[in-house]
Amino acid sequence: MPLVRTPLPRARWLRSAVLVAASAGLVAAALPAPAPLGIGDPLFPHLGNPGYDVLAYTLDLTYPGVNTKPLAAVTRIEARATEDLERLNLDFTHGTVSAVTVDGLPAEYAGSGEDLVVTPVAPIDAGEEVEITVTHTSDPTGPADTGGWVRTGDGLAMANQADAAHRVFPSNDHPADKARFTFRITAPSEFTVVANGLPEGRVDHGTTTTWTYRTQHPMATELAQVSIGRSTVVHRAGPHGLPVRDVVATADRQLMEPWLRRTPGHLEWMEKQVGPYPFETYGVLIADAATGFELETQTLSLFERGIFTEPAYPEWYVDSVMVHELAHQWFGDSVSPRTWSDLWLNEGHASWYEALYAEETADKPLERRMKAAYAASDGWRAAGGPPAAPEPPSPDHKISLFRPVVYDGSALVLYALRQEIGAEAFRTVERRWVAEHRDGTATTADFTALASEVAGRDLTSFFRGWLYEAKTPAMPGHPDWRSRPVEAARTAPKPG
Repeated sequence: MPLVRTPLPRARWLRSAVLVAASAGLVAAALPAPAPLGIGDPLFPHLGNPGYDVLAYTLDLTYPGVNTKPLAAVTRIEARATEDLERLNLDFTHGTVSAVTVDGLPAEYAGSGEDLVVTPVAPIDAGEEVEITVTHTSDPTGPADTGGWVRTGDGLAMANQADAAHRVFPSNDHPADKARFTFRITAPSEFTVVANGLPEGRVDHGTTTTWTYRTQHPMATELAQVSIGRSTVVHRAGPHGLPVRDVVATADRQLMEPWLRRTPGHLEWMEKQVGPYPFETYGVLIADAATGFELETQTLSLFERGIFTEPAYPEWYVDSVMVHELAHQWFGDSVSPRTWSDLWLNEGHASWYEALYAEETADKPLERRMKAAYAASDGWRAAGGPPAAPEPPSPDHKISLFRPVVYDGSALVLYALRQEIGAEAFRTVERRWVAEHRDGTATTADFTALASEVAGRDLTSFFRGWLYEAKTPAMPGHPDWRSRPVEAARTAPKPG
C-alpha cells in the first residue's frame, strides 16, 4: 500500500515561506557541515542516499551540437521521504549546479565529495512527497573509463554502470532505488535523439528539435540511455507485436542490417527460456565508439560498432553476445540487484544464456565451457573474491568490478545448481525468479530461498560453498573435474 501524503505540516511551512526563506541561512548554519552519505553498499559505500525513495526523474537536456561542450540540464526528482529530513543528499559530480529548489522554493546546496547536499527551507516529514529541481550542466568530457557520457563519432551515448549516472545527472545513483524516467532532449535538428522507453512526440523549433521519451517500467539509474547522433532508427516487429527499434549511424544502415534483423529471433529464444519479455520495447544502439564493453541499458542495449565489423570476432560469438545483453533485460534490468555484491545474479545469468544459446545454435558445448570455467574458478576467486562476495573495484578503475568470476565464474554456479536439482526444477527457478521479482530488486538470499523452495530442501549450504568460499566446491555429477593451480588460473582467459 502506498504511503499517504501528509500535506498539513508542509502546508503550514509553505504559507510562511517568505519568513522561512528569510531565515534559511540561520537554519543552514545550525546544521552540521555537509557530508557525503551512502546506503552502505559494501562495494560502493558512498553510493546512494538514505531517507527517501525516488518515484520519478524528468531529465531536460540541451545538446549544443558538439560533444566536447557541457549540456545545459534541468533534473526534476519526485521523491517520497522515508524519514524526517532536514537535508537530503543527491549523488552528483562532473557538472556545475546553478540553482536548486524543493517544492518550488529555493534551497541551499553544497557539494561534498560526489554528493550534492540540499537543505530545503522547510524540513521534510516522513511520508511526504517532494519535488527537487536541480539546474546544472552535464559535462561529457573526462577520462573515457570513468563512465557517464560516451563521446561517439557523431554525438553522445551513455554508459553509467556501475556508479556513473551521477556524472550525468543528480540522482539516487544505486539500483536499489528504481524509478520511472521521462527524457526531454533538445538538439540541433540534424541529429536524431533516442532514449529509454517509448517516444512521446517531438517538437520542431526550426534549428532545434525537442524529443520526449518515457519509460513504462521503473529503471535503475545505471541503465539510463540517451543517444544523440546522425542516426537512423530502424523499426520492426518482435514477438507478440513487440516494437523493436534499433539505432545505427545512418551511413551504416545497410552494413548493420544482417545483425539487426536477428533481434526478433533472439527475443523468441529468450522467451522460450524464461517467459515474456518484461518491457515495452527493445533494440540495440550501435555506437561509433571504442568502449571495450557492451551494456544492457534498459530497452536499448549499447554496443560498440567494432564488435560487428572486426573480422577476428566469429559470427557465432557476436550472435551470443547480443543474446547476453538481451538476457540482461530480465536479469539485471527488470530484476535488479539490491546491492552490487549481488552482481553475480546479473552477469552469471547473462553468461549462462549466452553460453546456452551458443550451444544450441553454433554447436559450442555448454559442458565444455563450464569445465573450462571450473578449471579457472579457484584462480578467479583468488584474484577477485568469490561470486557473491567480490572484492571492491579499484577506486580509479571502477569497471574492474566486472571480473571473470562474475561472468563464467557465476554461470558455473548456475550450472552446478542445475546439476544439483535437475533441469526441470532449475527451469522453474529461472521462470519464477523473473516473474516474482519483475520491476523490483532482489538479493542472493532471495535466490537461495526460491531455489530451496522449488527443490523442496534447504540449499543454504550448497550456495554458501558456491557463492562465498575461496575454493570451488566439487561439481555435482562431475567428480573428475579439477581446478588448475591458482597461479596458473589467474592468468587464464575467460572461457568463451
